[in-house]
Amino acid sequence: MNEIMNQAKAIKEDLIAFRRIIHSNPEVGAVLPKTKSYVIDKLKEFGYDANEICESGIVATIEGSKPGKTFLLRADMDALPIKEETECEFKSNNGCMHACGHDMHTAMLLGAAKLLKQNQDKIEGTVKLVFQPDEEGFTGAKKMISSGVLKNPDVDAAMAMHVHSGTPSNIVLCGLGTSIAGCSRFRIVVRGSGCHGAMPELGVDPINIAAHIYISLQEIISREISAVKPAVVTIGKFTGGEVPNIIPEEVIMEGTIRSLNKEVGEFIFNRINDIVVSTAKMFRGKAELIELSSVPPLANNTDLAKEVTSYLKDLLGEKSVVLFEGGGMGSEDFASYSYEVPSVYLMLGAGIKEENSLYGEAMHNQKVVFNEDILVTGAAMHTYSAIMWLKNN
Repeated sequence: MNEIMNQAKAIKEDLIAFRRIIHSNPEVGAVLPKTKSYVIDKLKEFGYDANEICESGIVATIEGSKPGKTFLLRADMDALPIKEETECEFKSNNGCMHACGHDMHTAMLLGAAKLLKQNQDKIEGTVKLVFQPDEEGFTGAKKMISSGVLKNPDVDAAMAMHVHSGTPSNIVLCGLGTSIAGCSRFRIVVRGSGCHGAMPELGVDPINIAAHIYISLQEIISREISAVKPAVVTIGKFTGGEVPNIIPEEVIMEGTIRSLNKEVGEFIFNRINDIVVSTAKMFRGKAELIELSSVPPLANNTDLAKEVTSYLKDLLGEKSVVLFEGGGMGSEDFASYSYEVPSVYLMLGAGIKEENSLYGEAMHNQKVVFNEDILVTGAAMHTYSAIMWLKNN
């Protein structure tokens, strides 16, 4: 226990260097050429045979001296299309930013890769290291699963971790059961007939149709979903028209559905489709609902969560690990793994303002800063959890 933590502390400067190089070169989505090349090069440097099983999806395995099961550790690598506004000396300048901490996750798992090599004689089975693209777009996990990430060897259990701004540094949070919402990203295309604004009767106004759709969508949550079942519909994009005196041909709306229940999310999507189609028809236009991507609610396997957190209490101390029931409305595409194999998803506190005035901004904020000291903790958590789970299973 203390040996692995001490080993993690010994590579702290390496962990910080990994993180800062990735942070300075953020890439968005499913195509991450610089990031994947860096990760592959590091894994090879550590002695791994790294394979790209789908675009920017990297897998490496390490086997111990004894046969056993397979434990998967996953990190996401993609950034966000946000211009960074921190004062960090290693800040990004390409218009994108690791504002969700995926650079931290990748650095932690690279650290774990190095630590697992140092402790290979303690591994009873196989550890599979997974570096995944496009978590933010909800396509990465599904592409890796369809490309066989859970096969050869077959995965018996999986674990992932996310830094959590606004939680004290090195405090581990773990939900029991469904703890993170499912999410569907959608686009609504409303088509009308353009005309001069002085003569609206000669056209069909898609802005008017879209406005009625927007208002009607809010009634799904307030009048069709039980108040004890958390759900939210958000329209974050509403675009149409170019000049003030012309009724346009088309309006585009984009948004998300979030819920902690898969069936509720599906019901909401279907009701949105009903409203979109019928409202457009009522006002002599046409409209369609398009699903862009989706991820189901994330369900931690309770037995696995309790087992892994017992190891983390040994590693970090009883008071450093908090188990909770219920969940928030953020989403995470690691959920797709949790429907295939027993999985546990952890959150690691990355700092609050009382520790440092720079910490504590919300994730996805252009000024968010994470405490790099927790890189040591994350690398040790991955390493110790994998070794102990394989030993006891």
